[in-house]
Amino acid sequence: MRSSSRRALLAISWVSISASWVSGAILPKIDLPRDSPVAVIGADYGDSTETPRGSAVMVDLHASLSLRNSSGRHIRGITLLVRSQDATPGGKGSVTLTSLDVAPGETFPVRMDVRLLRPIASLGGGGPLQLGLDGVLFDDLSFYGPDDLQSRHTLTVYEFEARRDRRYFKALLAEGGPARLQQEMVASLSRQGDRPETQVQMMRAGRATNQEAERPVQFAMLHMPDSPVEPTEGMAKVAGNEARSPRLEVRNKSDRAVHSVEIGWLVKDGRGRQFMAGTVPATLNLAPGEKAQVLKETLKFPQLGAGQAASIDSMTAFVSNVEFSDGKMWVPSRADLGDPRLKSVLAPSPEEQRLVQIYRKKGIAALVDELKKF
Repeated sequence: MRSSSRRALLAISWVSISASWVSGAILPKIDLPRDSPVAVIGADYGDSTETPRGSAVMVDLHASLSLRNSSGRHIRGITLLVRSQDATPGGKGSVTLTSLDVAPGETFPVRMDVRLLRPIASLGGGGPLQLGLDGVLFDDLSFYGPDDLQSRHTLTVYEFEARRDRRYFKALLAEGGPARLQQEMVASLSRQGDRPETQVQMMRAGRATNQEAERPVQFAMLHMPDSPVEPTEGMAKVAGNEARSPRLEVRNKSDRAVHSVEIGWLVKDGRGRQFMAGTVPATLNLAPGEKAQVLKETLKFPQLGAGQAASIDSMTAFVSNVEFSDGKMWVPSRADLGDPRLKSVLAPSPEEQRLVQIYRKKGIAALVDELKKF
């Protein structure tokens, strides 16, 4: 009886704490610098909820924000960051918008659907959630923000891909009119529906968990003629879904110093199915003509379809993007992406997805009008 009474008191206490917390702490404190290029002019958190999870609280933040471009330049991309506690696993979340064209003074919506963990111990005096700005990319490729999430790199890559894809679709329209553009939209929709998905994970060396026998696998290389960096040779010890002790050498074949490179991975399983398994970034200072190793940790490919772990038969490496020391970027051309090994498995850029959705929802005339805007 005493134990039941204690559990009841704890439940009542939790309800009390939860109710007082929901009334304030679930509403983020918006923290933007004085010189921020965006201002929040409206926020609705009506669908947000919280749920106890042991010694923590699961926060499901569903926010509809209205932001205004308070700068003098067009905004192309933005990343917002929301924090509960930095030290808590799962205590951060973010949302990134790309393919924007927000003129000075214009407003634009941002939808945030973020799940966070917050320690119960912080509810009484930990303060509210913090909603801030990680970065804004402008049309001249300048950047504003602390860049804690490396948003500058991510947003710039997306912008280079967007410009490439807009040029491509405009060229199709000029060559073959709306009918040719529509043909490509239908093909893109079909590829998106058929494309398998998986994800690559990085593991610290020495912590591989798969106990299967290892076998050496030489990496295949997918070379793109215009790429400033090329993978030259590499191998790993493969066991099941893990590529252990990987080694991959790249060479800077351009006349400019390279700051970073992302390597994409195509994986073929034991049944001959090929998947785009993700990308692995590497920061390096690579002078023209120099070579460098870009892999240090185990690659793990946990899923190749619905709940099925990978069994690696072969791996192919390709350069996904390159950042030069002067901040300029290289991304693969549409001709590069037409390689049969990439075309069926590589996800379209956010810009291509956006244009395809305009076509799907509003038709070819609306898409043509959109391409004429900029």
